[in-house]
Amino acid sequence: MENVSIVSIFILTGLNETNNYRVVLFTLTLLYYCMILFFNMTIIMIIILDKNLHEPMYILLCSFCINGLYGTAGFYPKLIFDLLSSSHEISYEACLLQAFVIYSFACSDLSILAVMAYDRYLAICRPLHYHSFMTKSRLSKMVCFSWITPLCIFSINVVLTSRLRLCSTTMKKLLCLNWIIVKLACPDANTIPNNIIAYFTIFLYGSHGFFVIWTYMHLIKTSVRSKDDRVKFMQTCVPHLASLTTFVATILFDLMYMRFGSTDLPQSLQNFISIEFLLIPPVLNPLIYGFKLTKIRHRILGFFSCSKKITSSSKF
Repeated sequence: MENVSIVSIFILTGLNETNNYRVVLFTLTLLYYCMILFFNMTIIMIIILDKNLHEPMYILLCSFCINGLYGTAGFYPKLIFDLLSSSHEISYEACLLQAFVIYSFACSDLSILAVMAYDRYLAICRPLHYHSFMTKSRLSKMVCFSWITPLCIFSINVVLTSRLRLCSTTMKKLLCLNWIIVKLACPDANTIPNNIIAYFTIFLYGSHGFFVIWTYMHLIKTSVRSKDDRVKFMQTCVPHLASLTTFVATILFDLMYMRFGSTDLPQSLQNFISIEFLLIPPVLNPLIYGFKLTKIRHRILGFFSCSKKITSSSKF
């Protein structure tokens, strides 16, 4: 085969301007990643251990937080290691793996948000049919679909990318992205299959976004009819809507900049734009749901009140 890459490593140049304050960045990044782990694992453990929370909405929230841990695990350990290292290299295979994890995480997030929107639509707009539609079997299939579909799509994407002959090894990024790897292909490389898969993916997950908009149009229309529906909407849909808005805004901003943005911006700003979907949603989502969903908030407050009682009793 001619179009087999002979590249063995990539050089990430996104940290080249951080030599003077690398220790500070390392400390802040490590603390931030620990926050992501703590917040998401807290929500996951509360839902798993409390049988009263084994409902579709909370199971979807649990899968949402698990996906957040999966996506950030593909980025933060490597970044923390790079902040301690003088050379910012990544092997060809690890680069493809990171691109696979980052893209599948983002698309899984959007799929889970779409399923959560459907769950809220049934609960508020079709309450009499909710339990007959949202069965354990159907919920399991939806969760599996939201995870397996992106994994399959991006497995194909990685295979197609691995066939390209590359003419450069330098990426002006903090992380590996499939689109950036494809841009490093030699001029004579056949990138048409990659573009076809890319446009198919955009169409598929763009339709997820339109589905969510459609469900929320019906949710808002139904919620204004009665006070109970308005209360239910504010308690369960507002956190979901906030998560969706944050995620879509960060993803679209990154995609638009990656395609059309200027390279004249400071490197630190370019870095922030490229990783903001890995910075904001993984911390903001568990905080939003933890404070807004009544059952989750009560479990968290109950845990801390029990901890205070145990601490005070131990003093005596």
